[in-house]
Amino acid sequence: MVDVLITSGPWLIGTAAVFGFLMAWGIGANDVANAMGTSVGANAITIKQAIIIAMIFEFSGAYLAGGEVTSTIRNGIIDPAYFVDVPELLVYGMIASLLAAGIWLVAASALGWPVSTTHSIVGAIIGFAAVGVGPESVAWSKVTGIVGSWIITPAISGFIAFCIFQSVQKLIFNTDDPLANAKRYVPFYMAFAGFVMSLVTITKGLKHVGLKVSTDEAYMLAIVIALLVGITGKIAISRLKLSTSQTKQTNFNNVEKVFAVLMLVTACCMAFAHGSNDVANAIGPLAAVVSVVHSGGVITAKSPLIWWILPLGGVGIVLGLAIFGKRVMQTIGKNITHLTPSRGFAAELAAASTVVIASGTGLPISTTQTLVGAVLGVGVARGIAAINIGVVRNIVVSWVVTLPAGAGLSILFFFTIKGVFN
Repeated sequence: MVDVLITSGPWLIGTAAVFGFLMAWGIGANDVANAMGTSVGANAITIKQAIIIAMIFEFSGAYLAGGEVTSTIRNGIIDPAYFVDVPELLVYGMIASLLAAGIWLVAASALGWPVSTTHSIVGAIIGFAAVGVGPESVAWSKVTGIVGSWIITPAISGFIAFCIFQSVQKLIFNTDDPLANAKRYVPFYMAFAGFVMSLVTITKGLKHVGLKVSTDEAYMLAIVIALLVGITGKIAISRLKLSTSQTKQTNFNNVEKVFAVLMLVTACCMAFAHGSNDVANAIGPLAAVVSVVHSGGVITAKSPLIWWILPLGGVGIVLGLAIFGKRVMQTIGKNITHLTPSRGFAAELAAASTVVIASGTGLPISTTQTLVGAVLGVGVARGIAAINIGVVRNIVVSWVVTLPAGAGLSILFFFTIKGVFN
């Protein structure tokens, strides 16, 4: 059957590229909207600014740190040994998975559901492998790890967000002079944000660009960047135009203005980290298809990236956010709980810290679930009444539905594609 790969090779690659673009578009509409939703919801930036920040930082994250080489089969979910004699099935399956996950993400984004792009593609890959090739080709232990992460990830980030927000209350809001304390402590929060964000970028990203950094060097670099961010933040805050009236409300508004500067920093970093991490969901399966077709059916553990694949993913992500990202931003930023810059900052920093912890321990995590957990943590810090339980319930249901939805669609498309090309 390998002759299918030779005779229909260009068609297979073209189809995979179109569906890979759809998947990247869905990631932009759903996942990037999550990363930006807290900043927009807290009114630290406008939707227009969010799109510009995402364009620059998501694209550079995807392009600079998105991977010279991407694992052919994400997270070892399926065993390539089962495809050695039938490489065309892997090609059909990856194309079906991209289409299935892409359609699910676009549908979820239309409904304003923040779902996990990682879990969408993983569900799709499990679906076609289990039904099209055999249940034994799926590493089921990995699947249980993913299901476990639905609970663990939001819990960790919620706890961190709760702690950060409580510290902001104690050090700044519940003091006699919140503004003076904000000016004093916010640069330290900025430095901490700079440290966490640069650490996630250095440990996750730079190895893709071919820079090998030891753990000690990574920490040293992150500390230097943290100091620079803190100093820059201090200068930026000293230049803010703040209202001089002494009423309590004005004082609080001034403090939130100081935090808005900080949210700008976390939004940029969040976008970069997200671009470097999640673009692989769209381009991994695409790279696998290109690699198998080009090699005439040889399946390798890693697929080298052809020059056009990363830009395709980067452009798809940015367009998805710009055209279709509003609804998910609304859910994360406005509908779960009322966010201000100080609360939004606590949520974003907690989510980023969780990503760092998880990538250090190899937990399969979803940026979406960390962010939702963090926003919930901030809401809980203000009392359970501050949370819109109905919205949270819908979000949790959409998470649970994602794996089976991706799997069901991908089985359907797998047999359709197989019928067309055979």
